[in-house]
Amino acid sequence: MAKEDTLVIHEIYASIQGESTFAGLPCTFVRTTGCNLRCAWCDTTQAFYGGTRMARAEVLARALATKTQLVELTGGEPLLQPGALTLMTELCDAGRTVLVETSGEADVSRVDPRVHRIMDLKAPGSGESHRNRWSNVEHLGPRDEIKFVLADRRDYEWMRDVVRERDLARRTPNLLASTVFGKLSPRELVAWVLDDALPIRVQLQMHKYIWPPDATGV
Repeated sequence: MAKEDTLVIHEIYASIQGESTFAGLPCTFVRTTGCNLRCAWCDTTQAFYGGTRMARAEVLARALATKTQLVELTGGEPLLQPGALTLMTELCDAGRTVLVETSGEADVSRVDPRVHRIMDLKAPGSGESHRNRWSNVEHLGPRDEIKFVLADRRDYEWMRDVVRERDLARRTPNLLASTVFGKLSPRELVAWVLDDALPIRVQLQMHKYIWPPDATGV
C-alpha cells in the first residue's frame, strides 16, 4: 500500500471546536501521530509517538460517520503525512467543512484551497520560533487563520511587531491570539491588544474550561 494511502492516527473523536473562528461548533477531530517540533508549552505530547497505522479509506469513513459538518485534522503535525493532503480533499468532496491545524513549519502550499488553514506562528516562548516557514504566509488567504500562542509580554511584543511589519491583516482578517493556559492571564492580553489597537481576535481554549485542562479525547 502506498504511503499516501495510509495515515498513522492517534485518535478520531467528535467534540466541539475549542479554538479558531469556528469555536463552539460540533467538530470531528482526526488527530495524527508525530510532530517535528517540541514547543515548550505543547499540550498534546501524547501524540508525538505511537498511534495506529490505518488505511486512508478507513480514516475517511470514521470521520464521516460522526456526521458533524466540521472536520479538523490536527496532531501532532498532520502535514508531515502525505496521506493527509488526499484525505482533506476527500473530506471536502464529501461536503464537509475542513480545517487543518498546522505548526507553521510545514509547507501549506499543497493543501486543497477549500480547506481552512489554521497556521501557527511560533513566538519566542515556544522555543521553536526559528522554525517558522515565513514563505507559508504568502500562500494564505482570507479564509485562512494565523494563530499565536503567547507565554509572556515578550511573546506579545514579538507578535505585535510581526503583525505590523508583515501587514498580516491584509493577508487575512483572522488573526488569533491565545495565552499559554495557566501561564499568561487572558485579561493582560486583552489590555495589551486594546492599548496597541491590534487587529487581533483574543481567544480562549474553550475545551480547557469545559473539561479538565489535561483531558484528552475532548
